[in-house]
Amino acid sequence: RNWVMIPAVTYHEDADITDLEAFRLQINKENEKGGGKLTMLAFIIKACVRAMQQFPEFNTSLDGDNLVYKQYFHIAFAADTPNGLVVPVIKDADKKGVFDIARETGELAKKARDGKLGPADMQGACFTISSVGGIGGTSFSPIINAPEVAILGVSKSMMKPVWDGKQFAPRLTLPLSLTADHRVIDGALATRFNVYLAQLLADFRRVML
Repeated sequence: RNWVMIPAVTYHEDADITDLEAFRLQINKENEKGGGKLTMLAFIIKACVRAMQQFPEFNTSLDGDNLVYKQYFHIAFAADTPNGLVVPVIKDADKKGVFDIARETGELAKKARDGKLGPADMQGACFTISSVGGIGGTSFSPIINAPEVAILGVSKSMMKPVWDGKQFAPRLTLPLSLTADHRVIDGALATRFNVYLAQLLADFRRVML
């Protein structure tokens, strides 16, 4: 129904996550005895929150003809389970650190696989991330979960030769596929959001600005 009713367009961008992935692996190695592990999804969720703060049109919903701006940041993520796809929600992601988000996504994903998610675990999302990188793929067009106005698809990261001004260098790139409701978000705004998100993932220090 969402595919038929919503005039949606998908925009593609590659994020250079070479430095972020190296940082993630370094922190996980330092924290081996601590138990918790940072995941790329946790960084993506945090970066999406920052991008939504920069572009508040992405943190809205359509209520009939009214556009409602939200002041909270509940981020959903698609989880593959033996019983099909479910979409648990990280509540107030703007108030949580990357370690907290990584732990909570892990706990919710386990509940999803065990069939123990409750309705409250899957309600109230402002924005959804659908990551198929663990399976494969280079790009796809995710379907918006109404009344949300956008959804981010994340495919499998891969090494690509990137021109640095003098030579080609191998860089780890992450394909981003952003589907947006064209009634709310035009092509220029969607592209700016995608480019900004890629910049955040390329240099995560920007999230603090």
